[in-house]
Amino acid sequence: MEKNNGNKKSPIARRKFLQVVGSVVAGGSILAISGGLVRKVKGEEASMLWQIDPQKCTQCGRCETHCILPISAVKCFHANRVCGYCDLCGGYYRSNVKELNTAAENLMCPTGAIERKFVEDPYFEYTINEDLCNGCGKCVKGCSSFGNGSLYLQIKRDLCKDCNECKIATVCASGAITRVPMNMAYKLKD
Repeated sequence: MEKNNGNKKSPIARRKFLQVVGSVVAGGSILAISGGLVRKVKGEEASMLWQIDPQKCTQCGRCETHCILPISAVKCFHANRVCGYCDLCGGYYRSNVKELNTAAENLMCPTGAIERKFVEDPYFEYTINEDLCNGCGKCVKGCSSFGNGSLYLQIKRDLCKDCNECKIATVCASGAITRVPMNMAYKLKD
């Protein structure tokens, strides 16, 4: 039971308040509250977001397995302006397929997140179904190995919780995941 010493609330009541608030502005600085702990965040740091640098990413698969969310906030993106619209897409088909058909054993993506649409002979358009994408990076690795690298991984801003310390970033061997200012939120593939 909480004690009320005049107008002062007990430490337990203050702690509960801070856990509910999340973050508050105090004297021009933002106080970030995580699990009851308060830390002061500078203005620039408060608008920093986690970002994958596609030039450094090695498609190791850790984005799929280490995100705190049940399905990773990391998704495959497609740089249409770079894509060759190939009939034999290295990100769509596994290497050495016996037949060019959409049977699951022939496809690179384990969840079927890459959708292929005929444009004209011999061109196909590829789109990513983000609801099915789990961020494993297999298609990105295939596209980079056998194609022009138009598929790449990126953190979806509307899904990411912007953890104080991104669990994926802590295990990323290539150092591809870093914090960047909000105005640099999506690094595009060159």
